[in-house]
Amino acid sequence: MNATSGSSPVGALLLCRAEPPTVRPPAQLLREELLLAPAGTEWSVVVPEGKPWLHGGEPVERVVSGWATALAVSAATWPVLALWWDADRAGFVLASGFRRTVGYTWLADGTPVGEDEAMRTFAARLALDPVLDLQALEPLTGPDKDADAHARLVGLTAVLARVGLALPAGLTPGESADRLRSVALAQGAEELEWAGWRDAVRAELDAVEGGPLGPFLRGPRARLLGAVQLGAGLPLLAWGVVRRSGGWTAAGVLLVAHGALGLAYDRLRGDRPGPSLLTGGTVGQ
Repeated sequence: MNATSGSSPVGALLLCRAEPPTVRPPAQLLREELLLAPAGTEWSVVVPEGKPWLHGGEPVERVVSGWATALAVSAATWPVLALWWDADRAGFVLASGFRRTVGYTWLADGTPVGEDEAMRTFAARLALDPVLDLQALEPLTGPDKDADAHARLVGLTAVLARVGLALPAGLTPGESADRLRSVALAQGAEELEWAGWRDAVRAELDAVEGGPLGPFLRGPRARLLGAVQLGAGLPLLAWGVVRRSGGWTAAGVLLVAHGALGLAYDRLRGDRPGPSLLTGGTVGQ
């Protein structure tokens, strides 16, 4: 594949270090046309069906950065890696909880324009082997006249295979969005449909309450987390609206929704039984 050709495609993949049932609820809250499929041991891949980077004139990198951030702050316990490419460049953005995102970029011909420190941070946040895996990543940051930008992304996914990533056959970074969509559907990927806030929030609470974040849904930690999410989400939402950035607006909406929901849920599930936020019934301790 020659990334330097004049008809280089534009596309993206979101790799989530969690199983599809865990990824599904927060991904639905993005309210985008997405496909979801397993991608190895404790990995899932999210394939955009639409092309919002074409409709809004926003770079694909910025769109998927917002999506990755939204999913990561929603999940808190698993990272999200966005792979992206266009006619001039390709790269990745890694989002993990409320941490600052880390990314790396290559020019179309494969020339690295990222910082080595970003690759080391990437390896640390994904809990890669600090010696063997980091050594395997090092060639991606050096010159290689035989590796274009798309080959760099394929090399990156090959390193992640050491920690369980196994992309479905045909889902290759560098392909067009249409090609990725058709391949994903042929492989049995699930189409994520927006069922409204009520059903989406109920599904996410079901997924989260029994997991490691369960204790954060009630009590002081729940109130603190909700306040932090609101505090981070409101300015992010405003910034996304002003800049007309669909990806970052989605991140702001998701943070605000999570913060408000967390505070309301803690109150309703608190000191005494009351009407359920989601069902209208009665909930107790």
